[in-house]
Amino acid sequence: MFVMRVGKRKNGKRHVYWALAESYRTPRGSRHRVVGWLGELQGGAKQGWAHLAAKLNGHPPAPATPGLFARRPREEPVPEQVEVDVRGVRVEGAKDFGNVWLGLVAWRWLGLDRLLAELLPPGREGVPWPLLGTIEVLARLCEPASELHTAQAWYARTALPELLGVQPEEVYPERLYRTLDVLLPCKDAVERHLAEQFGELFGSEREVCLYDLTSSYFEGEAAEDPLAQRGYSRDGRGDCKQVCLGLVVGADGMPRGHEAWAGNRLDRSTLPDRVEHMEARYGPARRLWVFDRGIADEKNLAYLRRRGGAYLAGTPRPVLRRFEAELTDPAGWESLPNGVAVKLPPDRDDGDTYVLCRSPERAAKEHAIHERFAARIEAQLRRLQARLAGAKTRPDRTRIERQLGRLLQRNSRAAGKFRLRLDDDPGRPGHLRLTWTLDPAWTAWAAASEGAYLLRTTAAGRDPETLWRGYMRLTVVEDLFRILKSDLLLRPLRHQIEPRVRAHILVTYLALVLWKTLEHLTVAAGLGNAVRTVLEEAARIHLCEVILPTSTGRELGLLCISRPDPAQRALFDRLGIEFPLRLGQPRWRNLIEH
Repeated sequence: MFVMRVGKRKNGKRHVYWALAESYRTPRGSRHRVVGWLGELQGGAKQGWAHLAAKLNGHPPAPATPGLFARRPREEPVPEQVEVDVRGVRVEGAKDFGNVWLGLVAWRWLGLDRLLAELLPPGREGVPWPLLGTIEVLARLCEPASELHTAQAWYARTALPELLGVQPEEVYPERLYRTLDVLLPCKDAVERHLAEQFGELFGSEREVCLYDLTSSYFEGEAAEDPLAQRGYSRDGRGDCKQVCLGLVVGADGMPRGHEAWAGNRLDRSTLPDRVEHMEARYGPARRLWVFDRGIADEKNLAYLRRRGGAYLAGTPRPVLRRFEAELTDPAGWESLPNGVAVKLPPDRDDGDTYVLCRSPERAAKEHAIHERFAARIEAQLRRLQARLAGAKTRPDRTRIERQLGRLLQRNSRAAGKFRLRLDDDPGRPGHLRLTWTLDPAWTAWAAASEGAYLLRTTAAGRDPETLWRGYMRLTVVEDLFRILKSDLLLRPLRHQIEPRVRAHILVTYLALVLWKTLEHLTVAAGLGNAVRTVLEEAARIHLCEVILPTSTGRELGLLCISRPDPAQRALFDRLGIEFPLRLGQPRWRNLIEH
């Protein structure tokens, strides 16, 4: 006995029913008959009926056997030659193949299938957890959405049921949610394994650690999640609770690890945790930590020096004031090919090496920002001045001072340019007069410092260009944050409890690893960072079932892969990608239509 899947169409909508069936032999061959109709079953009920069928057969099923509800092929082998009725040949069930196949190849190339099989040994689950983890990550890579969308829409129209042996009815939201719970304890082992794989496959080194943070906001209250707090939002969603995400990246751009913190966690407070975590995982070493000025406070720098670590960091804006003389001196600047100028000022007493940098593009941007905010302040001041001049009664001085304070606060980038005076009007006793002047010292400093920033490092003896290029590697982390948020849809977070949030971030992180692995192919082929384009073109490669009616009245089914068009062929040849011609062997189809 076995559980049989039966598909029927009613009122233009396809329905799937299940039946308990048995096989029996006749003079014309093996046949099936229905013992009992089971209706439309959910995941748990399907598994229970399958166990019952196996028990009636006298042997319990293996709990980790994939494809429990897969279509059952005929027992008869397919002959090498068979007479086909060409008038009845047809194609059915076109499914997305190329994108999931590429993701699965990268997944197995990194050894993640073997790792999860070791970390998650078979138990009593109907579908092995490693396969469900594969589905979660490939869904996030190819069509990121909710677990509900993955189970009800995406998975069934891909070739993953044929590639993994897990049928669509076995993938439902509750099972995917439980998969998140199972994957989360594997986080450290997975990151350690990936670091080793990066070293073997890409020659990656661990001496340089790029570190930065971002945030991702929640949909909903997430009242039971301590990670969900309000803080500085990089997404411009200060109205929502958020979680902070820290990412450690190697010099080659491959992610080395991640961590999630409460949304109100200060950036600078997270560095010691990451340093100790990396040392516990890979051992103490004099790594070069590269981070921006939001993390580079004196406490963190002293912490790294005590541990024998090295750093290359941006400095907070006020520190630049100490180098005003060197900044305004035109001598000693070295121009780089991209227009950036760098300068090595004399060493300070703290033993660090400093590098002054000035970017023309950044100077133009900051000058435009200053001008825009200054224009806003001046326009509002003129309106307030005219209102005071035309007032018939004496205004409330405290109220006017508060208005001026709010105006300067909203336009703080240019607030220092104005010196305001609110005095009694000598020509109109009992009234107020507003006047202002421009601060020449602020204007001079703004002109000198626009586009300038200061780097600080313990790596003495290196030329300023090398140090500047090392610091600019942080743009790699910013690119990874963009991929996480825009391409892999890390945000918004819809899970409402902490373990699910952490597991969602882990799945997105693993999808990012697959993305960067595929990026190695596109970069090596001279195509740049064209991963999304490659995935979209690969998704146009479909898996189709070719149905061949035979002269015996039975039908053969072949799972064939569509051939790329000339433009796709040129792209995939450039990348060194070759898709298979077909999956599996020809098989006799069941008499009952699926």
